[in-house]
Amino acid sequence: MAVTKARVRKLALSLEGATEVVHVDRPAFRTTRKIFATLPPDEQVVNLMFDPPTQEFFLEQAPGVIEPLPGGWGRMGMARCDLKVADEALVHSVLKAAHALALPKAKAKRKS
Repeated sequence: MAVTKARVRKLALSLEGATEVVHVDRPAFRTTRKIFATLPPDEQVVNLMFDPPTQEFFLEQAPGVIEPLPGGWGRMGMARCDLKVADEALVHSVLKAAHALALPKAKAKRKS
């Protein structure tokens, strides 16, 4: 049932264009546009950079496993997933959702 940080790393890096960088004191996973997930060094969680609607969806889908980050980060949509109780399918799903939100925006076509 539990998912290891090593498995989170492998799942995150399997997403298109994802790379690992160091962000403050932790491994972070990003697209060319922005970070979509981080692994805090002292907790068995993965932090996810959601928007508020995506956060709300996953809070409803996995109560007690997904929860908002405290304070302003949580109000902006950021969440954490408890790796001690999450299964791999859920972790993969939340990583894919955060990754999709972090992908570069498509450029609008100019009218001729």
